[in-house]
Amino acid sequence: MPSSKRTYTPAPSAVPGMELKLYYCGAEDCTPGHSWGPGLKDHYKIHLVRRGRGIFRRGGRTYAVTAGQGFLIRPQDVAYYEADADEPWSYAWAAFNGLQADSFLSRAGLGPESPVFTCSDEESGGLWRLIEEMIGAGSRPASRDLRLLSSLYALLGGLVDRAENARNTVLPGGGSPAGEGYVARAVAFIETNYSRSMTVEELAAELGLDRKYAARLFKEALGVPPRQFLLQYRMEQAGLLLRRESLSVAEVAHSVGYRDPLLFSRMFKKVKGCSPQAYRNR
Repeated sequence: MPSSKRTYTPAPSAVPGMELKLYYCGAEDCTPGHSWGPGLKDHYKIHLVRRGRGIFRRGGRTYAVTAGQGFLIRPQDVAYYEADADEPWSYAWAAFNGLQADSFLSRAGLGPESPVFTCSDEESGGLWRLIEEMIGAGSRPASRDLRLLSSLYALLGGLVDRAENARNTVLPGGGSPAGEGYVARAVAFIETNYSRSMTVEELAAELGLDRKYAARLFKEALGVPPRQFLLQYRMEQAGLLLRRESLSVAEVAHSVGYRDPLLFSRMFKKVKGCSPQAYRNR
């Protein structure tokens, strides 16, 4: 099946302003294994995945990215991304820069250590529509500059709202709304930081809570302690990465936060019931 791709690149004078400036945007239904990089850019670029899956790699880390998630490439980041061979992704993107770009992205919880984000269906649909509006803005030359800038601000505003929603989401369970809000923040923190070495103590510090109290809130809401949730989440991501034969077991281990491949293999077998290599060979 051939790739379906739509793009729009405004003329340099079409989107004036130094605070925030759109460089280009587009959307594509990728073919299996379609990839870009390794390479770098001199601007920010956000990808939003609507369907399918793939991998995103930067800073020595590899992230499994699926529908409803997105990833950010920062200026001078050496990055690589690739569509899955079986379920290639469909994604949209917006590339931009400006004096306030980094500040806005920080408010959205996106930084060098947290380049991947997760959206609800409603959030993902809203962000996708905004990029579609940017792509179509070229057909309205009289208002093109205003529409492009308005949609770009709305896109970043939507990402900021997404981060706030993640902090305040009430999860099912018997805890208090305030406690469940803490748990939602903890889950969001794990989803964006699982690829680096992190501890339950660090998670509690991020929430501003005592470690034991944080663990109790987590177990009340989700039925498992945070350490177990983190382990299970890492192994789920590892299972996705093991489908990529280009990644060694050691690289998969590093990508989900384990410096020791042997420890990773033991933990993987504990959760999945077989070794990483046996899982890959299924």
